[in-house]
Amino acid sequence: MLITERHRLILELLKEKENVKIHDLVELTNSSESTLRRDLDQLEKQNYLKRVHGGASLLQRKREELSMVEKSTQNLKEKSMIAKYAAKLIEDGDCVYLDAGTTTYQMIQYLEGKNIVAVTNGIDHLDALLEKDINTYIIGGSVKKVTRAMIGSNAYESIQNYRFDKCFIGTNAIHYELGFTTPDPEEAQLKAKAIALSREPFILTDHRKFGEVSFSKFADLHQAKIITNEEESINLDKYKEKVEIYSVAF
Repeated sequence: MLITERHRLILELLKEKENVKIHDLVELTNSSESTLRRDLDQLEKQNYLKRVHGGASLLQRKREELSMVEKSTQNLKEKSMIAKYAAKLIEDGDCVYLDAGTTTYQMIQYLEGKNIVAVTNGIDHLDALLEKDINTYIIGGSVKKVTRAMIGSNAYESIQNYRFDKCFIGTNAIHYELGFTTPDPEEAQLKAKAIALSREPFILTDHRKFGEVSFSKFADLHQAKIITNEEESINLDKYKEKVEIYSVAF
């Protein structure tokens, strides 16, 4: 099979599945593992994909952003485990900030009975926090329909009235050199300010975000701790040189 044909088939399968393993490509192309590894290395250099242990994953577009509904159906097991671990870090008397996002939303089910104050920019989070009888403040601003988050200059001014013991922030991408990034500059600005106002900032993310880069940076790696899930395909040793990482095992 010609190299151009192999590359076409690899990229078509990636678009369909988002993640592929070498053994899947062997069956698809009837080529050797060594040949396919060279193909993946070449496609990575051309910015078509990201190499991971045993295969490759589709690169995220810099401004691409899924809706809350779309995000809420992805990687539910990982998000729930990360959220449960994060919720255990919250102590009675804490003032916490919960960023708008699906993993931080999952935290709320584990906060029942805690004597805390919560501040959020998530519309969905507000309802869930009130159902758990948690003293809650929502920051003002304009509503971003896709993520159901309060953003903009009013939200940025509003959050500056608070100080947090801990904040829990979602991210679209984590890169060893470029730090934490997200598609929307207005959301990035709010995330950065929440981190600056917090005694202990935490980033909640599944392993798929490592090695990715999105459009707008909101923090360097050393500015927050990471809570993520353990995954054999991701080597976090390099990242641990710069940031404290809590790995949640299933």
